[in-house]
Amino acid sequence: MTFRSWVTTAAAVALLVPAGGAAASAADLPTVNMEATVKAAQIDPRRADHTLTPGAKASVLAVEKALQAKKLLAAQWVDGYFGTETVAAYAKYQASLGYTGLAANGLPGKTSLTTLGAGRFTVTNPLAPGAKLTRDGVTVNARTNSMLAEAQRRLGRTLVLEQGSYNPGGDPSSAGTHDGGGVVDISVTGMSAATRTAVAKGLREVGFAAWVRNPSQGDWPWHIHAAAINDTDLSSQAQHQTGDYYLGKNGLANRAADDGPKVTIHTWEEYQRLQ
Repeated sequence: MTFRSWVTTAAAVALLVPAGGAAASAADLPTVNMEATVKAAQIDPRRADHTLTPGAKASVLAVEKALQAKKLLAAQWVDGYFGTETVAAYAKYQASLGYTGLAANGLPGKTSLTTLGAGRFTVTNPLAPGAKLTRDGVTVNARTNSMLAEAQRRLGRTLVLEQGSYNPGGDPSSAGTHDGGGVVDISVTGMSAATRTAVAKGLREVGFAAWVRNPSQGDWPWHIHAAAINDTDLSSQAQHQTGDYYLGKNGLANRAADDGPKVTIHTWEEYQRLQ
């Protein structure tokens, strides 16, 4: 090896060596389960206590330690609980990368999480909303579209969207839930009460937080509102809805008890692994 080659190689290795430590390969680094981390980021801020999201503690701790190292999160919040302080710190980190809007919503995205983990952790179970597309004249992302297609297959009926995603200010009564991705309103025209409930159940089974909405609850007609759990493009308001769903609430501002059909809650990715 020439001296020049040796210097180049040594410099490359040095970039991978933490101060005072030995070089670590990717295999030596801890892992962060992105699915579990994003789930915790939706549920934990809505809890009345500091109960940890099952299966997420180690991953959340790794993320929090990385945010602390960047002086974005105080040591007292490095606890495995992805609460409001951690969400705010992660949003600041996303902004530091130049992200804005939905890309800086405090939910870890695949690119930002991988960048945060450089030299610290590797990312497993990655999530991505996919490309935007048009369905029934409204916008959804590829992940949401796949979930709807599977719900249709299971239900044996076509679902027609009244409102899609990425629709900021499109319907003031939606309170911002449709500003980001993963959220749709489904027409119930021609459906009986039993069918409406069956459709909401079918949507829940594939990974949506879904409820039948009626005019007595707000300034809207009968419809089914559905938010895709773990969609990393969820608006802050939709994040709150999916978190409340896990906590047995109705996804409305009053945070009353869930009034929808009972199912075992799964994300879309969890559902697919069960098939």
